[in-house]
Amino acid sequence: MTEASAPQGVTVGARRIGFGRVGGGLGPQSDVGRPVLSLSELLAGSVHDVAPALIGWSFLVDGVGGTIVEVEAYREDDPASHSYGGPRGRNVVMFGPPGHLYVYRSYGVHWCANIVCEPEGSGAAVLLRALEPTKGLDTMRKRRGVDDARLLCAGPGRLTQALGITSDLNGRSLLTAPFELRPPPERVEVAVSRRIGITRAPEQPWRYLAAGSRFVSRPA
Repeated sequence: MTEASAPQGVTVGARRIGFGRVGGGLGPQSDVGRPVLSLSELLAGSVHDVAPALIGWSFLVDGVGGTIVEVEAYREDDPASHSYGGPRGRNVVMFGPPGHLYVYRSYGVHWCANIVCEPEGSGAAVLLRALEPTKGLDTMRKRRGVDDARLLCAGPGRLTQALGITSDLNGRSLLTAPFELRPPPERVEVAVSRRIGITRAPEQPWRYLAAGSRFVSRPA
């Protein structure tokens, strides 16, 4: 599998934070002296480590996708999380093994895609909020009905529509086809802000963005 270095930690607020270099070719230690993790090991970590560490990774579905530039972290003790209150109905995937996709429909309008993380039973996941499109842009434009690349995947509903993600992919492992997760080739600078589009616990600084990206749904 692909490899990633462990994140160094998170500085909250709207300030930028730097992470150890992410990606293959680092040998047994990352450039900050920390062990290199496999993708499955990375996703088994704390959602607050996994979320910023995923910024800069490429996410593809059937060869269509791009670079992850915006995510949010959710877990069971978070009132804004679907897993709050324990497993039930549609949220049981969040309590399953890490490295699976949790897909739900938001307000009955659009699909949202989440990467399940932490050990099984934890109820944690990373919401994919935006990608910078890099592969299959013609397919994305047909699905979305827009030409501007900045509008193809800027927002969780746009992202799932562009990549063709629906409930049919709910619960599927991200470690096998049709999915691909590829690490970035170089150091990624991450910005942190409060989460958006929610009414519960909006003060939590658990939204992570690629610093300076034009493809996020909203600047930090």
